[in-house]
Amino acid sequence: MKKMIVLLAMLGLSSLAMADAYKKCAGCHGADGSKVALGKSKVISNMSKADIVAAMKGYQAGTYGGAMKGLMKAQAKGLSAADIDAIAAKIGK
Repeated sequence: MKKMIVLLAMLGLSSLAMADAYKKCAGCHGADGSKVALGKSKVISNMSKADIVAAMKGYQAGTYGGAMKGLMKAQAKGLSAADIDAIAAKIGK
């Protein structure tokens, strides 16, 4: 029983962490990903889940992006693969 409670608590905390990861995005891209961030980005809600994952991994590696590349590299830096997948699942097509 104790292990079950610990497992459920860990799952709950990981869900909160993933929700927090998207909050970083929502500040510029909007709650549903439909805003053009700072007047320069793509509308990320129009992107597929796979494209979002590829873009985020590219930002982390410094191999993707245009005008917002520097800003996005810093935003993507601390995201785990699970965070990126959760963000893509939340807003991607």
